[in-house]
Amino acid sequence: MKIGFIGLGNMGLPMALNLIKAGHSVIGFDLVQSQLDAFASAGGKVAASATAAAKELDVLITMLPASKHVEGLCLGDAGLLANADPKTLLIDCSTISPKVAQAVANVAKEKGFAMIDAPVSGGTAGAQAGTLTFMVGGDAQAVECARPVLEKMGKNIFHAGANGAGQTVKVCNNMLLGIQMLGTCEVLRLGIANGLDPKVLSDIMSKSSGRNWALELYNPCPGVMENVPASKGYAGGFGVDLMLKDMGLATENAQALETSVPLAQLAQQLYEAHSKAGNGQLDFSSVFKMKDTR
Repeated sequence: MKIGFIGLGNMGLPMALNLIKAGHSVIGFDLVQSQLDAFASAGGKVAASATAAAKELDVLITMLPASKHVEGLCLGDAGLLANADPKTLLIDCSTISPKVAQAVANVAKEKGFAMIDAPVSGGTAGAQAGTLTFMVGGDAQAVECARPVLEKMGKNIFHAGANGAGQTVKVCNNMLLGIQMLGTCEVLRLGIANGLDPKVLSDIMSKSSGRNWALELYNPCPGVMENVPASKGYAGGFGVDLMLKDMGLATENAQALETSVPLAQLAQQLYEAHSKAGNGQLDFSSVFKMKDTR
């Protein structure tokens, strides 16, 4: 297939490279030149602009930071929906508001496009290994058309429901992840304060009822686990500001539906404090270093 990929960041770049490895012709665009250079060196074709990357494609994938970026790219006279071929299948892998995902999909449908929202879970390691989980919202036929492409980037593909459902699942998932990471950091610090080896503590809890993804696969304590951000100065991975954005999506959604989420609200406040302390670009597991905010 001929595939366009807009948004070659920490997640988008390895996803696009897996499509190239699978034999697809991939044209990409990003605002960061170093990302474009890495993409080109792996056999990708660099587009001069996002609009140029959307010409004569079978599939167009977007992986952008936030709702406003998806709206800005897709809508309006200069947007993708006004310039791309309606025969192109649109796959948005960004994590955005379910309401925005629904609104953009409705405009796409009016213009004759098939569009799905397909946010991912699995982190940069999953993106590199091609083992991501896709949480997909959209028409069943469009999801099946997208499946052969998604399978080259991920291991698990779940159709959650209509447009926006994928984003709703992702909001719930990341809300839980954000809370789990804070709890994991607290218990590891408590164990260290009591003289325990954090690796021994992590190994024991990983075989006990406190086990969770952050503890087992993304340990936030430096030196406990190789090839995770905590052992690389918290570089790369999933930024604090991105987690803060996702916690905001969760609490906003809950407020709109009058659903109580006190833990999410507290977690949002803690990530916000950590970001304001100058850690916004570090991986979100860097909350392990966070000082007592009382």
